[in-house]
Amino acid sequence: MSINQANRGRFEGKCAIVTGAGSGIGKAAAIKLAKEGAKVALFDLLNSRTQGTEAEINKVHPGMSRAFDVDVSDPVRVEQAVREVAEHFGGIDIVFANAGINGAVGPIEEMTFDEWQKTMSINLNGTFLTVKHTVPYLKKQSGGSIIITSSINGNDRFSGFGMSAYSTTKAGQVAFAKMAALELAKYKIRVNVICPGAIATNIDSSTEVSEDLQEIIIPVEYPEGSQPLADGPGEAENVADLVAFLASNESIHVTGARIVIDGAESLL
Repeated sequence: MSINQANRGRFEGKCAIVTGAGSGIGKAAAIKLAKEGAKVALFDLLNSRTQGTEAEINKVHPGMSRAFDVDVSDPVRVEQAVREVAEHFGGIDIVFANAGINGAVGPIEEMTFDEWQKTMSINLNGTFLTVKHTVPYLKKQSGGSIIITSSINGNDRFSGFGMSAYSTTKAGQVAFAKMAALELAKYKIRVNVICPGAIATNIDSSTEVSEDLQEIIIPVEYPEGSQPLADGPGEAENVADLVAFLASNESIHVTGARIVIDGAESLL
């Protein structure tokens, strides 16, 4: 029996919420979880990409996926969508808080408060709201797994010049996850963080680069190749495999962990 065959039913009878599920890491994780038996609720702004993910999953696994129109920075929409998921699928067992943007990139003095706040609202507040509103349902299931997508930026490396807002949210997510891991341990709810390096996704489409960025960049000469383990950026499917491990009972004694998945990029 192959490993894939052995894992095919790892999430049978489980329900997973994936935020930022319309593309990139979120889409890859949603497909991975569905392939292994999970019913998957796709949280994202409802558009052709999110609907495409829903259709792709349901074509192979009919009725196993449903897209929800959710802005994770909106408390009302998050709470309502979480409630609808629990009613539709009968509970919540796995939460992948993955939605995020790069946001504005530029000198601190040039960044507007609204630009700063937008990144905070989606990356940090969105994580808080997703966890806050799903915890009561995880408690009803007598446990579960929460996985949060942070980044090596703001935790392992600080050479992303102009990304002060983004890096701050990514560091904040790690602190929040560790606090949540302790708080929720007695309920058998595990909380872990993944910190990807460069991954081939479309997150750059949300980046707003300031014309003044060059003024603050410190020239650095890097070794040839930014990811020693690979020829280029990692794939979203690589991260999805890690998410599935943390969502499964194979990581039953893992909580409060911060796992780097970057092909040794941050070691350079």
